[in-house]
Amino acid sequence: MATSEGNEACPALTRSVLKRVPPLLTDLYQFTMSYAYWRAGRHNEPAVFELFFRDNPFGGGFSLFAGLSDCLLFLQNFRFSDDDVEYLRSVLPVNTDPAFFTYLKELDCSTVSVSAVPEGSVVFARVPLLEVSGPLAVVQLLETSLLCLVNYASLVCSNAARFRLAAGSSRRLMEMGLRRAQGPDGGLTASRYTYIGGFDLSSNALAGRLYGIPVAGTMAHSYVTSFSSLEEVWPQTLVPAGGGGPPIDFISLVKGQLGHVCQLLGSKTDLIREGELAAFLSYAIAYPQNFLPVIDSYSVSCGLLCFCAVALALCELQYQPLGVRLDSGDLCMQSLEVRRVFKECSKHFSIPQFESLLIVGTNSISEHSLAELNKKDNEIDVVGVGTHLVTCTRQPSLGCVYKLVEVRGQPRMKMSEDPEKSTLPGRKSVYRLLDTDGHPQMDLICLSEEPAPKVGVSLTCYPLELHKTVQSVTPVQVTSLRLNVFSCGQITFPLNSASESRERAQISLQTLHPHHKRLQEPHNYTVALSERLHSLVSDITRGTSKGSNFLLSN
Repeated sequence: MATSEGNEACPALTRSVLKRVPPLLTDLYQFTMSYAYWRAGRHNEPAVFELFFRDNPFGGGFSLFAGLSDCLLFLQNFRFSDDDVEYLRSVLPVNTDPAFFTYLKELDCSTVSVSAVPEGSVVFARVPLLEVSGPLAVVQLLETSLLCLVNYASLVCSNAARFRLAAGSSRRLMEMGLRRAQGPDGGLTASRYTYIGGFDLSSNALAGRLYGIPVAGTMAHSYVTSFSSLEEVWPQTLVPAGGGGPPIDFISLVKGQLGHVCQLLGSKTDLIREGELAAFLSYAIAYPQNFLPVIDSYSVSCGLLCFCAVALALCELQYQPLGVRLDSGDLCMQSLEVRRVFKECSKHFSIPQFESLLIVGTNSISEHSLAELNKKDNEIDVVGVGTHLVTCTRQPSLGCVYKLVEVRGQPRMKMSEDPEKSTLPGRKSVYRLLDTDGHPQMDLICLSEEPAPKVGVSLTCYPLELHKTVQSVTPVQVTSLRLNVFSCGQITFPLNSASESRERAQISLQTLHPHHKRLQEPHNYTVALSERLHSLVSDITRGTSKGSNFLLSN
């Protein structure tokens, strides 16, 4: 398996964001609302929006927050081009005041501020992940783009974290879903955020270049089936590792090893497919240090014989083959047989490293099948996952929303007959209360003007879960969840590389109590309101229910 690892290139990342998410990538009604604000003279009123999701994805107990770096680069470079404005002039109603288009040309995010949870953090439903403040028309225009950048990134990152939990910590995971993803951007986003969520490798070469993700590749069945004869192998010689000695007739060497392997395993040489052997020979000559073929193009038993012959020949020339890939059938059973053969060859030919060659499994792996795989005896070292990972088949959307919570310093609240869809008014701070073992115990949402909870001081809080009653909590440890990340048009918090966000995600997950990480029937994590915020919600709710007599006033 050829692998490569690089460093994240910020200029390339910036160009990628600008190309994928220009300011015009939004819903048209954002412009019609902004025009109405502008027409009424309200466009510069200070406003605050919050971005959050209502339910933890996949029926799980947590999510991972992702997409922040792209959001910040988008905001920093937010500006409409002349062509953008001319297009808007052509699609907005003809009675739109021409001065509005002049206003759009001068628009940027120099008066916008953002606080956010760091990328890669474990987060929970209803907790505000982003707070965006600034002129009403501007922060309204940002809604769709920010949701687009956070929704899928956080969903697929959380999906990857669940796959990692299902796989356990020792088994390596490789993302290989580019060909199954929802378009090029979906594939690129998936590669980046599945790595942050806990995958070790990706097949996506561009993701490796842009984000510094380790990339790897084996070979496809098409490569194997393209060969039919040993005459197609060229060159037919291989120089020993380190260049020590003349070129060796590699085909003859492999033929000799094939006879030894068949004799050892009691197999018949006439079962060998010449084309498959030719494919392995050709690839091994091209990449003698990275030989890891797929061995089930015809049958695993025959492919395994060909692999062992070529691998033993490579070892004789002081090269180190990597292993095999299995892509169909009962992966667990096949991996046990492959490992048995590796060990037998290792012992018989006195090559200790042969018994620990890699076995890679790829065959429409899902979270469920990965969890089931762990319950069975198997020898699979690396699992490649594609479709079920990148398409998030169990849940296609995280359902993030972006809601207005304050205008002109006055709290705003969306009411709904469905309590789950009501919003929380006012500008807020969010604190995470930890238990004595350092596990997150509760996320507490407070009004921004409230003092932070104090360790050892009892407080009253109101869980958002409908069946839970008021609680009294005495914090043991308290951390503030959000940081100021954007102000006056500039990013004020260091952009994290994919590897840095990945490290934060793994540390954050490690602190989470096991009963919140369970893939099935996890315990509900408590998100609660402070007493003052709960009182504000109650006051606004009562005031709305009383109605208004403004129609009767002069």
